[in-house]
Amino acid sequence: MSADIWKWHWWSGGLWPYLAVIIFGFLPSEIWRLMSIFLVRGIDEKSEVLEWVRAVSTALLAAVVANIVVAPAGALQLVPLWARVGAMVLGFAAYFVLRKSVLAGVFTGVGAVIAAAIWLPVAR
Repeated sequence: MSADIWKWHWWSGGLWPYLAVIIFGFLPSEIWRLMSIFLVRGIDEKSEVLEWVRAVSTALLAAVVANIVVAPAGALQLVPLWARVGAMVLGFAAYFVLRKSVLAGVFTGVGAVIAAAIWLPVAR
């Protein structure tokens, strides 16, 4: 039995997808984050360059959220559009009511979508 332990390899089991996520998902993003720490040392946080970067990143995030709400993929397609939009509105409301808490907004929106998926009839 002890000889069988040495024949087992991590890639032959169910661990290889985690390694793939780390190599192809986490590390490339982390490398750019670390590089940005060194590249922005001398830049003023109120500079026009960083204002532009903030504006572009906010626009990209808004586009991704709008795409998820209006044209979702997978199981989210089964939740009616009005419920997805309502969940987004509830998330925004929670964000502002709870003193701009991003965590509260996200949890409220996700909770509303999950509740809609559970209790609303399936839209096909």
